[in-house]
Amino acid sequence: MSQSLPWRQTSPLIWANRWRRREFLRRATLAGTAGVLGLRPGWGRSESSPETTRIRLSQIASLCIAPQYVAEELLRGEGFSDVQYIKTDTGRAPMDDIGPYQALAFGKVDFNAGMVGELVARIDSGDPIVILAGTHAGCFELFGTDRVRSVKDLKGKTVAVPGLGTSHQFFVASIAAYVGLDPSKDINFITPSLADSVQLFVEGKIDAIFDFPPVPQELRAKKIGHVVVDGRVDRPWSQYFCCMLAANSEFVRKYPAATKRAVRAIMKANDVCTLEPERVARLLVDKGYTRHYDYAVQALKELPYSKWREYDPEDTVRFYALRLREAGMIKASPQKIIAQGTDWRFLKELKKELKG
Repeated sequence: MSQSLPWRQTSPLIWANRWRRREFLRRATLAGTAGVLGLRPGWGRSESSPETTRIRLSQIASLCIAPQYVAEELLRGEGFSDVQYIKTDTGRAPMDDIGPYQALAFGKVDFNAGMVGELVARIDSGDPIVILAGTHAGCFELFGTDRVRSVKDLKGKTVAVPGLGTSHQFFVASIAAYVGLDPSKDINFITPSLADSVQLFVEGKIDAIFDFPPVPQELRAKKIGHVVVDGRVDRPWSQYFCCMLAANSEFVRKYPAATKRAVRAIMKANDVCTLEPERVARLLVDKGYTRHYDYAVQALKELPYSKWREYDPEDTVRFYALRLREAGMIKASPQKIIAQGTDWRFLKELKKELKG
């Protein structure tokens, strides 16, 4: 990414629905989140303790997975005394390199909030990954030059992505396939660095750029190109999760209680991002996850983190699996992907516990 550019208690644990917003904003600080939300030692005695106290999560450059970082204190409140963030890469590695998805499949990390297209492709290829929940919608944007005013205008054009087999390419392919293009034949994908991509785009030597926060925020701020597809508002993309929480299959099998607690912490962190974008942005900067406070605040305010309660994650997997199959990028049917690579048990339990 650019360098320039526990819990079955009731009232304190369903704060997102029952606390007044002004009360939360008055009392909550990220440093004291665990205490404010009632996550103190001794809660959850009626629930099984986590089978392991260690949890490892991917650290990547995309700001949209902020809840994964905010969840650190919440995870400790859930009984994980050893919370590790593993810097796998910049979040832009292709499928044949070691990146966050490969680290997840190889068991080098336990959880990763990743882009749905690449998660589906990984499951199709047989990687031991299981999708557990949706995290948010709308983090991606496709920018075009004057030669690209609609998705259909991508036919015969050049699009920059960080690598073949990256989440970026999967999303572009899905968007193109949806309007009837064949991305393998109709689009010329090139793989320069991000800095080079932006420069080539400004010079008119490429036609489109696709990326995730903070890149869209920077391009919009600098008035570079124009937005062709905005995942936050453009249908059908705005109706589905773009990023989903996934885990290593063996971790889920061996540690079901720990898995539920981890999912709970990260889903609660989504609500923190919704209610406290400025504080979350400051945490991201202070911990070195980003250098750009203004872009972080903007992204956090724009992204609908609360949608984890509303959208159906299975619909998202089905939708993108169908698009990628149409594009010839996966072989399995959506039904097979769902059967082999998803597990909604924990999410269903948590939605019941957290509902207002």
